[in-house]
Amino acid sequence: MSVDRVEEVASGGTAEAVTTAALTYYPIAPGVRLNVRSGPGTGYPVVRVLAEGAKVPIYCQTPGTSVTGPYGTTNIWDNIADGQFVSDSYVRTGSDGYVTSRCA
Repeated sequence: MSVDRVEEVASGGTAEAVTTAALTYYPIAPGVRLNVRSGPGTGYPVVRVLAEGAKVPIYCQTPGTSVTGPYGTTNIWDNIADGQFVSDSYVRTGSDGYVTSRCA
């Protein structure tokens, strides 16, 4: 879930509203070392492994391989960095659906 923050910025004696997106980090399932893949599916290579207790940002989400994990079965994959995806079934987002925009 992304939250927008509005700040007042002085500009030539007037105030302008500037919106900046606040990044939310979500915890992965307890006791899990999670594979991070280069694409949204189990057929993509593992590029790294997240340590137990890690928290991840979700920049966008996309459909991919269906995976069953601690938080249910889903085909939603979370983009956590450029070219890095994890199954949403291992990320505690508080939702069974999309929590941010779909990846382009």
